[in-house]
Amino acid sequence: MAEAIAQEKQGSKQKKKLIRVDMTPMVDLGFLLITFFMFTTNFTKPNVMDLGLPAKGNPPSGPIVVDQRNQVTFILGKDNRVFYHQSNEQDLNSGNLKETDFSGVKISKIISEAYKKAPVPENFTVIIKPTDEANYKNFVDILDNIAISKKERYGITDIKPWEKKVYTELTK
Repeated sequence: MAEAIAQEKQGSKQKKKLIRVDMTPMVDLGFLLITFFMFTTNFTKPNVMDLGLPAKGNPPSGPIVVDQRNQVTFILGKDNRVFYHQSNEQDLNSGNLKETDFSGVKISKIISEAYKKAPVPENFTVIIKPTDEANYKNFVDILDNIAISKKERYGITDIKPWEKKVYTELTK
């Protein structure tokens, strides 16, 4: 409880009168307000993306080979650079490894053009190969662009030595 002191004058003497203010209703009101705001507040929801994980069960026997015309490979490099190609080990050179940026329109266009040229569209696969210099934001951006282009088959793997060689030639 809180106390307040009021002074009354009676002639030449001052008489002190004790006034008590009950704070219990104020505390109850405070707890009611805290409870109200806790129940009505919208907490921020985490931004998550569904990743297409392999189905449970027996994995396919042996390595899965994807035809070069049935895939497009994105190599995520340093300084927010992204390169792409549709070549195999023998055909890849600095002329085939093209550079683009993380604009959603450009990457979606690259994916859709590669999909149109695919001989077996139901097996079309987007392959993502981040280098050691790539950052996490760029990886999420490329996954967002794949989701925008509505392609459900994609793979994430390490960059091959023959791709690394051509990549380092271009980034020097």
